[in-house]
Parts: sequence; C-alpha cells; structure tokens
Amino acid sequence: MSDNQQPDPELVAKYNQAEKLKDEGKYEEAVGLLNEILEANPNHVLSHLTLGRIYTLMGKFEEAVAHGIKACELEPNDPFNFTALSVTYQRVFAGTQDPKYIQLAEDAMAKSRSLEAMQ
Repeated sequence: MSDNQQPDPELVAKYNQAEKLKDEGKYEEAVGLLNEILEANPNHVLSHLTLGRIYTLMGKFEEAVAHGIKACELEPNDPFNFTALSVTYQRVFAGTQDPKYIQLAEDAMAKSRSLEAMQ
C-alpha cells in the first residue's frame, strides 16, 4: 500500500470482527469473514496470517500452511511473516507429529532472522 492510499474502512471493520470471532472461538464465522476479505482483496496479508492461525486451531493443517506461505509470498521482506510461518509449522508438527515440519519451522525462522539482520 502506498503512503497516500488509505485502508478500506469496511475491510478494516470486517477484519476486526473476524479477530473478535476468532478470540471468542467462533472459528467458522471468522473464516467466513476472512474469506470475504480475501475475495475482495486477495493480497490482504493479515487475513492470510489469521486464517493460518485459525486453521491450526481447527486442525486443518494444510490450509494453515498454505495461508502462512501466501503471506510470505505477498510480503517476502517482512520478518514477522516468516516468524508466523515458523510458528504455524511448529503447531502443525504438534498436531501431526510429521518431522518434516520441524525443518520447515527452522528454515522459516532462519529466513526471519536473516531479514531482521538486513533491516
């Protein structure tokens, strides 16, 4: 977003409502709102990150990883996104016990640290 471009107030309100629903444990409702946001703005990174978190809570691990990866693709220079992806991989490992997620988590954290060092 350029400096002179303001965020869409409707999108912000919808995102805030989705966050509230997530915090209340109303995951399906939150997912619905976040998907509405992504239909209007497929590049809304916060929605991808939040979907990643909700899908891990729901045990939908493939979806969680896909949204975490998408956030990193959209903002490849933001260390936070890679930290969030690392946490997603850790949670997916906890839920699946698939050891491949340990290495993926370590790789994502290494990328985050590398980006932080360059800033």
